[in-house]
Amino acid sequence: MDNVKILEKIVKQKDKFYSEISKVIVGQNDVIEHVFIALLCKGHILLEGVPGLGKTLIIKTISDILDLDFNRIQFTPDLMPSDITGTEIISQNPDTGERTLKFIKGPIFSNILLADEINRTPPKTQSALLEAMQENKVTTGGETYTIDQPFFVLATQNPIEQEGTYPLPEAQLDRFMFNVLIKYPSFDEEQQVVKSNTSHSDSSLNSIITKSDLLDFQKLVINIPVSDNLIDYAVQFVHNTRPGDKAPEITNKYIEWGAGPRASSFLILAAKAKAILSGKATPDVNDIKSIVKSVLRHRIIINFNAEAEGIKVDNILDQLMENNV
Repeated sequence: MDNVKILEKIVKQKDKFYSEISKVIVGQNDVIEHVFIALLCKGHILLEGVPGLGKTLIIKTISDILDLDFNRIQFTPDLMPSDITGTEIISQNPDTGERTLKFIKGPIFSNILLADEINRTPPKTQSALLEAMQENKVTTGGETYTIDQPFFVLATQNPIEQEGTYPLPEAQLDRFMFNVLIKYPSFDEEQQVVKSNTSHSDSSLNSIITKSDLLDFQKLVINIPVSDNLIDYAVQFVHNTRPGDKAPEITNKYIEWGAGPRASSFLILAAKAKAILSGKATPDVNDIKSIVKSVLRHRIIINFNAEAEGIKVDNILDQLMENNV
C-alpha cells in the first residue's frame, strides 16, 4: 500500500478511533491525542496526574480499540526486576530427566505496558525498563529476548504524594517521548463521568485499528518528508534550552541543564504524526509548537533562581516560543 493510501486510511481511522473511545472516556482529548501520537512514533509516555482521573482506564481502553496485548504492573517498593522482565526456573525433561533452565517471560512482553506509579519502586527495578524501552529487548541469563512490535510503555506518577518515592533518573526520563500532565475534568465533563459511573451501560468497544495497520502507520511517519528549515527550527529551539554564551537571557537565568539531542528527534517525529492526524502531507512550525512542552518539560532542569521565583519549565518554554526562539 502506497503512502497516499495509508495517509487517507489513517485520517479515516482516526475519526473512528476517537468516536469509539468516547464511549468510555469523557474529555481528556489532549491526553488521548498524545497517546495516539506516541504510538505512531514508537514512543513512550510519562503521565502525571492525581488519582481518579482515568489514567489506567484511558490506556486500557486504547489497547482494546487497537486490539493489542495489554499488561499492567503496579510498582511497589518491594518489586524486583525479575517481576518485570521475567525469571528463569529449573525445568525437568520428563523423558530424560535432564534439568535445564527455562525462561518465563514477565509482563514486559506485551504490546502496551502500564507502569503504574513508577516512582514507587527503587532505581534498581526502574532500570529494568531501560533496555526494553530503548532497544525493545530484554537480556537475562546471557540470553537476549526480543519484544514483539509494537511496544509502548505508559508510566504514571502521582505529583502530590512524594513520601517514599524514588524520582526517576535523568537517563530514564529522557527515554520517554512525552511527559503529559493530566488535568481535572471540566464541570460538564465530571457530570458525564458521574452519570456514567452510577448507571448501567451496555456499550461495548470495537477493534478499530489492527496491529498490522498500526505498524503501517508507524512506517508512514518515518517516510513523511520534513523541510530543512523545520529541522533547523527544532534543533535551534532545543539548543536554546541549554545555558551558554549564545543562549537566551531567560535560559541562562533559570535553567541548570537543557534538553539533550534526543529531544530534537522527538520534536520532529511528533510533528510528523501530528500533521498526519490533521490530514497534512508534511508538518509545519505550529505542529512543533503544539507538542514542545510535552517533549521538553521533563528534559530541562531548572536552577535555584527559578525555584525561588516559582518559575516552572512550562513558563520558560512559553517565553521561548513567544520570542520565536
